[in-house]
Amino acid sequence: MADVERPNALTVTGAHTGAIMSSCLVEIDESSAVVRLTGVLDAAGAEAVRGALLARLVDRPGPVVADVTGLRVVDPAGRSVFADIRREVADWPAADLLLCDPAVDGPARPDAALAGVPAWPTLDAALAAVAATPLAAVLTADLAPAVGAARQARELVTAGCERWGMPTLTDPACIAITEMVNNVVAHAQTPMTVRLAPQESTLHLAVRDHSPRRPTFAGISPPNRIGGRGLLLIDTVTRRWGSSAVPDGKVVWCVLHPDDEAA
Repeated sequence: MADVERPNALTVTGAHTGAIMSSCLVEIDESSAVVRLTGVLDAAGAEAVRGALLARLVDRPGPVVADVTGLRVVDPAGRSVFADIRREVADWPAADLLLCDPAVDGPARPDAALAGVPAWPTLDAALAAVAATPLAAVLTADLAPAVGAARQARELVTAGCERWGMPTLTDPACIAITEMVNNVVAHAQTPMTVRLAPQESTLHLAVRDHSPRRPTFAGISPPNRIGGRGLLLIDTVTRRWGSSAVPDGKVVWCVLHPDDEAA
């Protein structure tokens, strides 16, 4: 494949046994939800493709369409990256991965590696599916790692819970977002993006920062230990929580359900 200068493009290369080179070009369309992948994808390039798609998902709320029309995948590890990404972002606020893959309309058996990934045979059909479920409910704020960041995040959460008719989640969500933001202020010390969105009856929160250090939860802290209880609070007031490594940092996310009670 000839090298072509294109804006917003990432070339992922890897080597097969026997020195046969593979190359996958990732092109981001800043004006739409589309990320185009062309060339050849093998196991060596799968992790870089994963990083590129996660970076787009963390930067842009809403579903992303990966157009694999011009992509040839040469082993299962490369193809399974799309299902892996979709599972990774399942609990992020307002995030999903869809595929434009002409193979889904062909005579071949369904690809087990793509199980659970919605796919359409044409880009028009995939974008129509995105348009059919417009992104109407999501709030985002970029915050500095400074005193007052947690207060700003709580104000955003309170506004969201009021807008979406989730009053019982306001207090536990404010507890969770306070601890998530304070962890960035105290440990990551980088700019952050706070995002929240409803999904049916649940509320999804996420804080993205630019530190690769991921939180670890070791259970209840000893009574004589100062600090270290932030993750315990998050674990107490949420249905589930976790973290995802993304290029240039991480996303810490949590999901709250109206049946859960704050401690």
